[in-house]
Amino acid sequence: MKEFVIQRYRADTSTGSDRQTLFRVDDEGKVLFADNNAEAVLGYNASELQGVAAHMILASREDDPFAPVNRHRLESGQTVMVTFRHKEGFFYTASLSLRVSMRDSDEAASARITQEASSAIDPRLLRYAESAAGFGIWELDIASNRIIWTEGLYQLLELKPGTGITPEQALFYCPNGQDRVRALFRRCAHTGAPFTIELNLITAKEKKIRATLNGRALNVGGKVRKMGGTLIDRTGEMQRDQARIRTEKILSATTAASPGLIAAVDKNLNLLHFNTPYARLFASIYGVTPRVGDNLSQLLEKHLNERHLAERLWRRAFEQDSFVVDMPITQQSGEWPVYEFHYQRLTDHPAGSRNAGKDATKGETAGAVVVASNISNRASNSGDSEYRYRHDPVTGLTNRREFIARLQRSLEQKEDKASDTSLLYLNLDAFGHFNSTAGNGACDRYLRELAGTLGVRSRPQDTVSRLSGDTFALLIENYTESGARKLADDILNVIQSFVFEWQGHQLQTTASGGLLIIGKNTPADPEQLLGQAADLCHDAKTSGRNRIHTAHASRLSDSNDSNEYVDQIRNALDQQSLVLEFQSLRPVASVTWGDHIEILCRIPGYHKQDQRLQPDQFLPAAERFDLAKRLDRQVILQTLSWLDDHRLLEPRLKYCGFNLSLASVLDDTFADFVESVVRVTNYPAESFCFEIREAHATQYPDEVAVLCDDLHRIGCRIALDGAGASVESFSLAARLPVDVIKLDRSLMLRLGDDPVQQIMVEALQRIAQEAGKITVATYIENDEILQKVRTLGIHYGQGFRISSPKPLAELRPVAVDLSTGRIGG
Repeated sequence: MKEFVIQRYRADTSTGSDRQTLFRVDDEGKVLFADNNAEAVLGYNASELQGVAAHMILASREDDPFAPVNRHRLESGQTVMVTFRHKEGFFYTASLSLRVSMRDSDEAASARITQEASSAIDPRLLRYAESAAGFGIWELDIASNRIIWTEGLYQLLELKPGTGITPEQALFYCPNGQDRVRALFRRCAHTGAPFTIELNLITAKEKKIRATLNGRALNVGGKVRKMGGTLIDRTGEMQRDQARIRTEKILSATTAASPGLIAAVDKNLNLLHFNTPYARLFASIYGVTPRVGDNLSQLLEKHLNERHLAERLWRRAFEQDSFVVDMPITQQSGEWPVYEFHYQRLTDHPAGSRNAGKDATKGETAGAVVVASNISNRASNSGDSEYRYRHDPVTGLTNRREFIARLQRSLEQKEDKASDTSLLYLNLDAFGHFNSTAGNGACDRYLRELAGTLGVRSRPQDTVSRLSGDTFALLIENYTESGARKLADDILNVIQSFVFEWQGHQLQTTASGGLLIIGKNTPADPEQLLGQAADLCHDAKTSGRNRIHTAHASRLSDSNDSNEYVDQIRNALDQQSLVLEFQSLRPVASVTWGDHIEILCRIPGYHKQDQRLQPDQFLPAAERFDLAKRLDRQVILQTLSWLDDHRLLEPRLKYCGFNLSLASVLDDTFADFVESVVRVTNYPAESFCFEIREAHATQYPDEVAVLCDDLHRIGCRIALDGAGASVESFSLAARLPVDVIKLDRSLMLRLGDDPVQQIMVEALQRIAQEAGKITVATYIENDEILQKVRTLGIHYGQGFRISSPKPLAELRPVAVDLSTGRIGG
């Protein structure tokens, strides 16, 4: 239920309570209540409005307060201007604000809690509580030495309820500590001091249990007349303590018998357990002997590189169930034994749970354990030649030969995989300076530590390889393009923030990379793919370094034209000289005031005689060289700058659309950019609409939904462009929080003579109408299509029959001639 306030303004009357009304609308859009001022504002009395759909008093669907743009603004506390339909048929504008918003199902039921005397509680509830919680209540009359027990205490001692026994007989079930119990009872009777004692009891059926006996004095007339308390079963805790002791003994014996390294830490990196080989190796490397309870970060405080690496490895163990990493360990002797580290996350899943073994990974993370084995024999010259054949001797990562083999296997299995595979090629920037500064030994240590860090940040199923001196590669399998892009950016940030301490100096650099998206139609030559990824990396390095260029393998081209296009695009971006055009959207079924335009971009030539580049020419090159995001932003910046120079257009501009590339859709910072530029412009945010391709929304529905929410919070609108190109369009049109549905070109071309296309367009129109969204028919090229679009109820049309693209400079406000001169134009 939502409660709105409608405030109507008229020049001939002053604003007052008679010019505003309050009404409530349920979640289905029906009016539940309207106050007595409804007739003065809306023309309807309160009884006429009850049960009526709210959109019946609105001028159009665009004014619907439940539409995404209006909803986000109202929920953020803003007031929106809405056009209403008066009962007498005329239209007027009023302000709409939200007072109360809650789901109909959230209304609280009428209920209250009161305190009840214990004597009024059903005795069966007391027996149930004692049985469920494992306790019993006792009371001693000091004068008569008579004890009263509840049924729970009989059950705890496994006695038949009602069995008569004396206090001395009761002490029989406490073979140890009888004198202590007597002393506590005497002290409580004389001084009134309460007591608590842990007892080991033997029940009537000779079962050993542990219990806590509590007692306190019960005063009557200022004197201790009675004593009472509880006996609480603690057998479960005793059994857990015994199980823990047994487990610790087994763990100690197991780890002591293992020749490998074993250690466990909590989430704060405090040592919980380790075996002798771990302590011995730790002391030999770092010069300090660890103890249980020591903090690893503090123990490694003087060894910054090793501390950073250890912290990264343990943090990854807290986040993942398990992973394995091979890594050399530097010793004081200069030897680098290679260890295989198996990390396993520890959870605090209840031991008594039925699914403790099967679903242990679902518990809260309590720490992690590592088991490491020395595999130096496999990596040494005298060891297993197969390992040396496939691994890099410095970092322990797979080498180029093994990487090519795994990439080949991935390509052969590509048809069986639903998700894309990606290839990330990385080259360190200015790494040659390290060699001249620190020497080969320090550089090898740097690479070893960096390799461990890359292994931490990548996923367990991915392959990290060192291809050559300062070049690495990552094979990302069964991962979406969006996930691969984010992982690549994450790794680039890790390399940039990685600091290696050497003789008081800090070695730190960045990396350039090429991310190659491998689709189903990719050539099956791994060397060719690796070469293409290397080309992308080279492009990123020559474009300024510390960046990643992304492209699809099937789209790569090394033609001279592509390189010339890139230079032309970069020159236009650097000079901020993109050529902007606009194409108008016009209402086809009714008259709507204001300008509705879509911004189009062209790339100018170096010289005046050079031809401009059209989108089909420059977009593939822009995507390959990672210029698409920059291109999108430059179009927006230039458009807003031009609009700010033409302030008279502000009242007329109702829709200004921008096409978004996939790179911008997947860019987590794009919404922040939009907010920063829209906030300082003179035009309202709802004037701007960002158009997302249906193919991109189908491939990345979650990312698109997040972007839509972010842009709606700013106040902008979103359009689904190319709707109807696939069967997914119908679910996207209904489910995605977009405001505008732009029909695909394929639906328009045969709309006049193909009944199937007409049915599809009509279905999309109905979905949009029910969801409160606007529809736009694109590529209207002749009168036949325009007439059919009108009969189907489409709101707007776009195409050469409506309006051809024109330079943005020709978008002018309406000219008004006055005696003092012309305004606008």
